[in-house]
Amino acid sequence: MIGGFFLFIYFLIIRPQNKRMKAQKEMIENLSVGDEIVISGGIVGSILKISDNFITIRANNSELIIQRASVSSVLPKGTIKSL
Repeated sequence: MIGGFFLFIYFLIIRPQNKRMKAQKEMIENLSVGDEIVISGGIVGSILKISDNFITIRANNSELIIQRASVSSVLPKGTIKSL
């Protein structure tokens, strides 16, 4: 009974969370110059420079240095121009 409960918790909570973490890590590792991104604060910009832990982005004619981990999603090319 208890084993079934832990199995249920694993498939309901732990496994999906691990999949999301793996996908996020893969997305961050595959970033490249020119990609259009959204960071966790909701700022939209394009990548100018990438270093080990930081990314320089251009957002509304301003350059920002952000941590790689703060990237929440990659946008399709041309999204910024359509905003």
